[in-house]
Amino acid sequence: MQAMTDVKAAPLLGTSAFRLGVVGAVVTERFAAEIAAHDLKPKHVGVLALLGSAPATSQLDLARVMGVAPSLIVRIADHLERLGAVERVRDPVDRRRQALRLTAHGSALLAECTRASREMEDELLAGLSAPDRAAFRTALAQVATNLGLPS
Repeated sequence: MQAMTDVKAAPLLGTSAFRLGVVGAVVTERFAAEIAAHDLKPKHVGVLALLGSAPATSQLDLARVMGVAPSLIVRIADHLERLGAVERVRDPVDRRRQALRLTAHGSALLAECTRASREMEDELLAGLSAPDRAAFRTALAQVATNLGLPS
């Protein structure tokens, strides 16, 4: 019976979707361990990264881009504000809304997370040639685009 299960599972194990999911889970776990010392989780870093590319962004806009509930962004923003990584400011376009902006400490945290991510990337892509690394990044960007994610 066990041999039959293995044969049936083999096609699944060879799919890009399944492998990407497994690799993504492992990478997320390792990245989470790297940033835990800063009292951060991957979604916190996602918000920091988005704020690093925009001067001030509303919580609702962040929720849309990340594909999460606005209430989750509020909790993440509360945590990041307690850490001194972000500050809430009035939205320059709509004074009724609050926007989030990185602080100097938030920029430093983002730089540290970027450093950790680059070190992980070097480890993950070890053994790939420079052209293969570039092709891999291009392919990942296309996959992100296919999923409606920022690439």
